[in-house]
Amino acid sequence: MAKLWQKDYSLNKLVESFTVGEDYLLDRRLINSDCVASIAHAAMLNSIGILKNEEFHGLRRELRHIIELNKSGDFTIELAEEDCHTAIENHLTAVLGEAGKKIHTGRSRNDQIIAAIRLYSRSFLLDFQRDCLNLVRVLLDFAGKNSSVPMPGRTHMQLAMPSSVGLWAGAFAEEILDDLSLITAVYELNNMSPLGSAASYGVPLPIDREQVAEALGFKKVQNNVLYVNNSRGKIEAVILDAVEKVMLTLSKIAQDIILFSIPEFGYFTLPDDICRGSSIMPQKKNPDVLELVRARAASVSLQSLQIKSIIRALPSGYNADFQETKPPFIRGADSALSCVRIMTLTVNKLKVNEEKLIAGFLPEIYA
Repeated sequence: MAKLWQKDYSLNKLVESFTVGEDYLLDRRLINSDCVASIAHAAMLNSIGILKNEEFHGLRRELRHIIELNKSGDFTIELAEEDCHTAIENHLTAVLGEAGKKIHTGRSRNDQIIAAIRLYSRSFLLDFQRDCLNLVRVLLDFAGKNSSVPMPGRTHMQLAMPSSVGLWAGAFAEEILDDLSLITAVYELNNMSPLGSAASYGVPLPIDREQVAEALGFKKVQNNVLYVNNSRGKIEAVILDAVEKVMLTLSKIAQDIILFSIPEFGYFTLPDDICRGSSIMPQKKNPDVLELVRARAASVSLQSLQIKSIIRALPSGYNADFQETKPPFIRGADSALSCVRIMTLTVNKLKVNEEKLIAGFLPEIYA
C-alpha cells in the first residue's frame, strides 16, 4: 500500500509497526478535519492554476464523500497507510487518478497534521466551553432551588460557620466561569493557520496562505514557517493546561459530593442509576463516576506534562518526537469532555437532605 513518503524499498515490518504506533488508530478522529483542510488547500491550488476546475470539483466532491463515509464508520485507515493523510490521498488517487496526487502539491504531512489538530482542537474547545456553560447553568439552578437550605460551613474539615447549599453550589459555578477565561485565551492561540509551512521551511510556489486561512475560519496565518513546526505540541499542552483548571474545579466538586453523601454525613444522596455496586458487599453503593472524575483530573495534568516533556529541548524543525504528543492530547481532551458531562448529570440528579444538613449544626458552630 502506497505511503506519501514511499521510496524504492520496503520498510521492515517491525520498524513499520514501531514508527506508526497508534497513529493510524488515533487519526480516525482527525479524518474530517483533514478533509476540510484539504478542500481549502485544493481551492487555493485551483485559484493559482495548479488544479484545473474539473480536478478541483472532483476532489471537493470526493473529500465530502470521505467525510460521509467516516461518519457512518465506512472509511478505514490501515496500519500500512500510517495516518489519515495517506489513507485519504490513496482514496482520492484510486477514484480520481492523477488529481488525487496533485492535491499534495505545496504541502507536507507536517503542516497537514498540525492543521488537522488545530481544527480538531478548535471544535473540542467550543464543545468543552458549551458543556462547561451547561454545567454552570445546572449548578446555578441547583443553587437557586436550595438557596435557603442551611449547610454547615467547614474549614480544616471542622465546623466553622453557618452557610447554605446555595452558597456551596454557586461557588463552583462562579469558579468555572473564571476557569473558562483561559479556554477563551487558548482558543485564540490555537486559531491560526499552519498551512503553507510544509516540512518547516515553506514551499517554492506562489501559494496563498491567507486564502486558505480565511476559508478554514482561522483568525490569521501563523506567519513564520519554522515557528509553525516548533509550536507543535506546545499549543496542545497549553490547551490541556487551560482545561486542567476546569478539571481541578471538577475534582473539588467530586470530592465534596463523595464526602457529603456518605451515610455519616448524609447531606446529599446520589441516585442509584449513577452508582455502582460491589461484587462481594451487597450494601455498597459506590460513587465510581465521581472517583473517576477525581482521578482523571490528575490524568489531564499528567497528559499536559507528558507533552511538554516530549517537546522540551527539541531542535528546530520537524522531529518524529512530535508524533508522541498526539495520544496524550486526544486522551486528555476526551477525558475532560466526559468529566464535564458526567458532573452535569450528577448535579442534576443530586438529592438534598435538609434534615441531615440541619442536624449537622452542632452548638459549636455558633461559637
